[in-house]
Amino acid sequence: MPDFLQRLTPTAAAALVQVLRLFVWLVLLTVLFVPLERLFALHPAKVFRKGVLTDLLYYFLSSLLPAMLLAIPLSLLTWAVLHLLPAGYLRWVNGLPLAVRVVLSLVVGEIGFYWGHRWSHEVPLLWGFHAIHHSAEHMDFLVNTRAHPIDIVFTRICGLLPMYMLGLAAPIRGAAGLVPVLVVLIGTVWGFFIHSNLRLRMGPLEHLIASPAFHHWHHTNDDPSLFNKNYASMMPVWDRVFGTLHLPGDRHPQRYGIDEPLPKSVLGQLMRPFFRKR
Repeated sequence: MPDFLQRLTPTAAAALVQVLRLFVWLVLLTVLFVPLERLFALHPAKVFRKGVLTDLLYYFLSSLLPAMLLAIPLSLLTWAVLHLLPAGYLRWVNGLPLAVRVVLSLVVGEIGFYWGHRWSHEVPLLWGFHAIHHSAEHMDFLVNTRAHPIDIVFTRICGLLPMYMLGLAAPIRGAAGLVPVLVVLIGTVWGFFIHSNLRLRMGPLEHLIASPAFHHWHHTNDDPSLFNKNYASMMPVWDRVFGTLHLPGDRHPQRYGIDEPLPKSVLGQLMRPFFRKR
C-alpha cells in the first residue's frame, strides 16, 4: 500500500478509495456512452457542452452523499424486518433463489419508485429538490446523477421500502443488504442509459422496459400538456396502470429543462430548496 494511504485515517482512506472507484466508473461510462452519443445522437451536441462541469460535480456528490444518508434508515428497516415479520415467512423468503428475489424486488421496487418520483413532482416541498434534476437543458448520460442528494434519498427509500416490507431485502445467508445493493446498482446503470442522448427505439419492448425515448418525454419542456408523464425508471407498465404514460412512436422531445430559474452555482442550487417559497 502506498505510504500516503497508510498515513490516512481509516475513514479518509475509505473515502479516497470510494472517490477513485467513482472516477473509474466515470471513465468506463464515458468510454461507453460518448462514442454512442456521437454516432447515434438524438440531438447533436459537443462533448464538453454547456453545464457539463456542473453535471460532473453532481456525479460525485450524488454518488457519495446519498449512500451516507441512507445508512441509518436502511439499518432501521433491516432491524424492523427481522423483528416484525414472522420468522417462518423470512425463512421461506430467504429460501428463494437470489435471482428470484432480485426480480421480485425490481417489480415491487418500481411501484415504490414510481410513486416517490410522482410525489416529487406533485408535492411542492419535494419539487424544490427534484427541480435540479429537471433543470438540464440537454439530455445525455451524465444527467442521470444531476440531482439533489435529498431528492435521491427520498425516491430511493420509496423504492426500497416495499422490498423491506415484503422481506425481500432481508439479509440472505450472512450477506446483509445484497438484494437492495443489486437493485440499486441495476437501477443506476439503467438510469444512465435512459438519460443518454441516443436516437434509439425498441418497438413493442418500449412498453415493457424503459428506453431513452420513454424517459426523454419525462424531461420535455415542449408543452405543459406533456409535463408529468413517464415516472417509471424501468417498467413503463406502471405509467400505463396509473394513467401517466406518453410514448408516441414517431416523435421525440425538442426542448428540455424547466422555466423556473435556478442559481447558477451548485452550492446555490443545493441550498435553494431550504429557502424556496412554496
